[in-house]
Amino acid sequence: MEVLEEFYRTERIYMAAGGANAGASFEGMAATLDPDVELHQSPDLPWGGEWRGHEGFKGWSIEMSSHFDMVDVQDAKYFERGDQVIVLCRLVTRSIGTGRILDAPMAQVVTVKNGRITEFRPFYWNVPEYVAASRAGAGNAEVTA
Repeated sequence: MEVLEEFYRTERIYMAAGGANAGASFEGMAATLDPDVELHQSPDLPWGGEWRGHEGFKGWSIEMSSHFDMVDVQDAKYFERGDQVIVLCRLVTRSIGTGRILDAPMAQVVTVKNGRITEFRPFYWNVPEYVAASRAGAGNAEVTA
């Protein structure tokens, strides 16, 4: 759980600083990730797909930070079994293109081995809302999914 808390903390900082597109340092997040980390995002998301290794994860973060300037995992509850952790949380994001804030439930299945995250598999509450919020010109209303 400590490595996940540290990951979420450094992710918040990284995204608030504008991510790689703004020259933010990836080192904090990288320190929590296994060199062969795998991230499995829904293919229905603009940042969806399979992202592998530190370079792949950094590629995902570049894509994600081009859509959202705030990514904040809140109220995380952890359920551990062996090397897997199920995280139930709220994901709060703010769209760069629209200013929309989404505050929605999310679940993640995370694998941690030897103190490093080896796999992320997030499940978003309402994928169409994230797709809509990532589009420019969709409005500036606050959204609670």
